[in-house]
Amino acid sequence: MKFFQKEIQLKPFKRGFHLITDSILVAIPEMTQINIGQLQVFIKHTSASLTINENADFTVRQDFESHFNIMVPENQPYYKHNFEGSDDMPAHIKSSLLGASIQIPITNGKLNLGIWQGIYLCEHRDYASSRSIVITVFGN
Repeated sequence: MKFFQKEIQLKPFKRGFHLITDSILVAIPEMTQINIGQLQVFIKHTSASLTINENADFTVRQDFESHFNIMVPENQPYYKHNFEGSDDMPAHIKSSLLGASIQIPITNGKLNLGIWQGIYLCEHRDYASSRSIVITVFGN
């Protein structure tokens, strides 16, 4: 069994849903050494998240952002945690809804994703800084 792990800093992204599959693949070329295994991607933040979804049509990412902003609105009177801005508490909720990590099977040195699937960084803050991502690959 082989294990590889790297931590990378993603550039700051504007609020929204962004494909980062290529950034992950470039960061961990050792994945080609794994015939059967797993890729785990973990984000070290509470106001951004990760998910897997449509990698071809950018309007899907736009629709995700629109829907999440309706589903988890800003400036709600019941939010107590608001000293970091009106987008902060909604960002925490959105992050918990989507999650901080994803796992993808590796087959013959490649991600075994569906043809239209990609890894999203879901940036929930208006003015976020760079994001730290831990990438772990393991298998035989």
